[in-house]
Amino acid sequence: MASWNSIPLEITYQVLGWFAFVSWSISFYPQVILNFRRKSVVGLNFDFVLLNLTKHSTYLIYNASLYFSSAVQKQYFDKYGYDQMIPVAASDVAFSIHAVLLTAITLFQVVIYDRGTQIVSKISLTIVIVVWIFAAICFFIGLSSHSWLWLISIFNSIQVFMTAIKYIPQAIMNFLRKSTDGFSIGNILLDFLGGLANYAQMAVQSIDQNSWVNFYGNIGKTLLSLISIFFDLLFMLQHYVLYPGKRPIVSQKADDKTREALIAPPDRPQSEDV
Repeated sequence: MASWNSIPLEITYQVLGWFAFVSWSISFYPQVILNFRRKSVVGLNFDFVLLNLTKHSTYLIYNASLYFSSAVQKQYFDKYGYDQMIPVAASDVAFSIHAVLLTAITLFQVVIYDRGTQIVSKISLTIVIVVWIFAAICFFIGLSSHSWLWLISIFNSIQVFMTAIKYIPQAIMNFLRKSTDGFSIGNILLDFLGGLANYAQMAVQSIDQNSWVNFYGNIGKTLLSLISIFFDLLFMLQHYVLYPGKRPIVSQKADDKTREALIAPPDRPQSEDV
C-alpha cells in the first residue's frame, strides 16, 4: 500500500476531508430544522428525499466495504496496483453513516408533518424498487464468484445514478411553483462547500502520488462532486436570482381567495313581498 510523499499534503488531505464531512453533515440540519419549525414539509419534494435515502445507503455500503474489508482492498490493489492508496477515507465512512440517519429522519418528518397535496411519485417508487432488486441480484452473483470489488462498484454506480437524478424532482418542483419556499437554501450552500472540498481532497492525493488513478479508480466520488456542484449552482440560481423571496404561486392564489372570503360581507337574504 502506498504512503504519503508529502506530510503537508497529507495534512491538507485530512483537513479537506473532514471539512467536507462537516459541511455535508451539517447540510442536512437546516432542512430538518425548517420542517420542525413549520411542522410542514410542503415545498420539499418527497421524491428527492426517497431517492436521496437510496443514494446514501448504497454509498455507505461502498465506502464501508472498501475501507474496512481486507478482501475488497486486496482486489482493489490487484486491479490498480499496490503502489496506490485506497480512495476512501475515514471521513467518507463517517459522512455516509450520518447521511443515512439524517435522511431517514427527514423521511420520517414527511410521514408525520403536514404534506399538503404532495405525494411520492410512482416513477420514483418504481426506480427505487428496481434499483434494490438489481442490487440484490448482483449481490448473489458477487457472492458466488467472490467478486467483491465488482460488487461494491455496482453499489457505487447506483449511488452515482441516484445522485444524477435525485435533484431533478426538486428543481422541477421549484420551477413549477416559481418558488423555493419550504426548501432550505442552507442545505444547498453547505452541500456546495462540501462538494468543492471533496474534489480538492482528491486532487491533493493525486498530486502527492503523481497519479490520477484516484479519480477514475473512484469514479463515483468524482462524479458525485461534479453533479452535486452543478445542481447546487442551479438551486442557488433559483433561490437568489429567479425566485428570490417568492411564495408559491398556487399557495398565494389560495391565500387571496381565503382573504377575500373573510373580508367580503355575507349575502343578505332578499325580503319577500307579503
